[in-house]
Amino acid sequence: MGQDRHEEDAVRDLILKMAISVDGFVSDLDGRNTWMFGADQEAKAWGVEYIWNASLHIMGSRSFLGMAAYWQTSTDPFAPPMNQIPKAVFSRQGPAILAHVKTMAALEEARAKAGPTQSAAPQPGAGSWAEAHVASGDLAEEIAKLKAQEGKPIIAHGGVSFARELVAQGLVDQFALIVAPVALGKGLPLFSDLAAPTPLKLMSSKAFPGGAVAQIYRPA
Repeated sequence: MGQDRHEEDAVRDLILKMAISVDGFVSDLDGRNTWMFGADQEAKAWGVEYIWNASLHIMGSRSFLGMAAYWQTSTDPFAPPMNQIPKAVFSRQGPAILAHVKTMAALEEARAKAGPTQSAAPQPGAGSWAEAHVASGDLAEEIAKLKAQEGKPIIAHGGVSFARELVAQGLVDQFALIVAPVALGKGLPLFSDLAAPTPLKLMSSKAFPGGAVAQIYRPA
């Protein structure tokens, strides 16, 4: 029993980090989500520091492909932790999904769509996207395997359907919700797949000059 308790204590947390509107949406209906990106440099610095405190970033397949194309050549402050920390992608395609991040065509497309925060060359750690762990099995079982590995916390980034499933199955140990000072009226909610209300305990709260608030919760 003592050994079991030790192993249980060693399990690392899964943190779901998402931007959310004041009326509870984590995405526009159109998926463009420009409302997430404010000019508050203190909020941005907090976010960069926060995601450095992870030894693994996980995401669904659509988010993975979009992020891989963008971050590999990005000079944004978020690029170093996003590129240099190992990734895991949850995809029914299996390892075939990694082929989409290895092509120069994908990088050229990203450069064409992006603005001045893109570089002409891949950034340090960019190759880690093509080396991501691919999880194709049962979600709860795959998450349990990742949690059992040594290291700092796991940070989940979404997309919305992936995040909802993590929430609905009770796999999230901590919520890092960056509440943006905007009401969308319509959008995609995070907690809509819960079978019953889930009480949360507020662990910390930090307000930023631009109006965003970082709220850290754990299931109560």
